[in-house]
Amino acid sequence: MIGLVLPLCFLAVQLNAQEVAYEEYDLDNGLHVILHQDNTAPVVTTSVMFHVGGKDRTEGRTGFAHLFEHLLFEASENIERGAWRDIVTSRGGQFNAYTAQDQTYYYATYPSNNVALGLWMESERMLHPIIDQKGLETQQEVVKEEKRMRVDNSPYGKLISTVEENIFKVHPYKTSVIGTMKDLDAATLEDVIAYNKKYYAPNNAVLVVAGDIDVAETKKMISDYFGSIPRGADIVRSFPKEELITEEIRATAYDANIQLPATMVAYRTPGFKERDAYVLDMISSYLSSGKSSKLYKKMVDEQKQAFQVGAFNIRQEDYGMYLVYALPVGETPLDVLIVEMEEEITKLRTDLISEKDYQKLQNKFENQYVNSNSSIEGIAGSLATSYMLYDDTNLINKEIDIFRSITREEIKAVAEKYLKPNQRAVIDYLPKDKTDN
Repeated sequence: MIGLVLPLCFLAVQLNAQEVAYEEYDLDNGLHVILHQDNTAPVVTTSVMFHVGGKDRTEGRTGFAHLFEHLLFEASENIERGAWRDIVTSRGGQFNAYTAQDQTYYYATYPSNNVALGLWMESERMLHPIIDQKGLETQQEVVKEEKRMRVDNSPYGKLISTVEENIFKVHPYKTSVIGTMKDLDAATLEDVIAYNKKYYAPNNAVLVVAGDIDVAETKKMISDYFGSIPRGADIVRSFPKEELITEEIRATAYDANIQLPATMVAYRTPGFKERDAYVLDMISSYLSSGKSSKLYKKMVDEQKQAFQVGAFNIRQEDYGMYLVYALPVGETPLDVLIVEMEEEITKLRTDLISEKDYQKLQNKFENQYVNSNSSIEGIAGSLATSYMLYDDTNLINKEIDIFRSITREEIKAVAEKYLKPNQRAVIDYLPKDKTDN
């Protein structure tokens, strides 16, 4: 039902490259509303994105946003504890939520005759949540068990957090979204009440209603359910800035849940609003998307040095992360894998990719553009993300133009700017005997 997510999807438009039509406005309390009407199927998605994520915490209180994602499913003044799932599913709906470093997103999809129910339940989450000691203790244990299952006891579960702690030194991105066991245990009722008051206000949220709706009726329901929620104080963020990485960082991490080692090369990159972040998406696809990609074809298919290899761009608001990784075949040394990966990255920094490879990339991103929002649920998420994180709702309709405008020369320049050996962290991720201390 609930979990973490790395926000790697592209914002796009509906099938057939049709523009997504929408209407947006603000309530007096600052809640931003986006409506998308599509009466082709009798379904509707109601969703709320809050501009709060893992980075919004103080030292000693990591993991609060994710803990809150769980807490706000506990109960409200009008929804009994544990009844959330039953109410939604009994009306033919399904729901989910996720927390990332920069946002928390709740969404539910129903038959369209339940739009009022969806709006009422989201307003209950914002206006009447019950945050008490019982709920806190329950969800502390739920989140700790999730951490054990998905991170501590999962093969390669600490891979991303190992990267975070090595390429971030002062920014809160240095700690994973789920936080630490110590900090989860330390959370007090006073802490979480204050956190709710600060971040879960209407002026820090966007409400999206997409699908088979009557716009006038929906506006009235939104006014009725959300209009009386009080505005919160404006949120001011001032996170410390990271110094540039100018010398290669070498690190070793251990994982008792793996048998094959891995090696990772990681770079700190610009926030996702920067044009360069889009170029890095293209570089990732060029290096490792599919069996014909450069890294896979060379290291897995031809040279048989790697069991698995990949490159991916993790987009975040303040800084991104660019990762290249490989798992060796047999006794292949990890240093050999690093040399082979660097060879392909060096080619990107020094030479233009071929016109054939460039056209292949353009075709791939065109296809992603057409297919990424093939559902009402997907459109709702893209509208929320475009507005809340990119400050431009219409990005849903024009992001493909950014990818279309990226040139081969730009790909070379961005690789040269960010993917240099002296700007990277090289991490050996090794098996550890579970009997070791």
